[in-house]
Amino acid sequence: MSAGAGEEPVRHERAVGGASTTRSRVSGTPLWLAVTLAVLFGLFYAYDVWEALGNLIGMSTLAAHLEAGINGFGWFLLVLAIVLPLALFAAAFAFGRRRGPLVQIAFYAVGLGVSAALSMDIIAAFTRWVPLA
Repeated sequence: MSAGAGEEPVRHERAVGGASTTRSRVSGTPLWLAVTLAVLFGLFYAYDVWEALGNLIGMSTLAAHLEAGINGFGWFLLVLAIVLPLALFAAAFAFGRRRGPLVQIAFYAVGLGVSAALSMDIIAAFTRWVPLA
């Protein structure tokens, strides 16, 4: 395999019976494709963050109109819903960084699924356990 544009081959040396052999290996995904995947899936994660921010603003506005307040646990859940997609995107990026494109897509997709499931859990926990007082 030859190195693509902007990539340097990584050399590994291995000793075999007193003689050393050198082999060349390039990271699994070209830089342009890795950036494209990160941006594409980053938009989906950004939408999750946007929804969570909308929930935070909407719930605080609703509480204000009802002349009520949100307790500390409720604020924790609303902020967690914003931070969670960001952390999952960072984890998917870090784990898939040096792997092939299909593995990167799998990490991003699994992260989106986990983000969706946990966001639903956070919404359910908020509506069940956080009284507007």
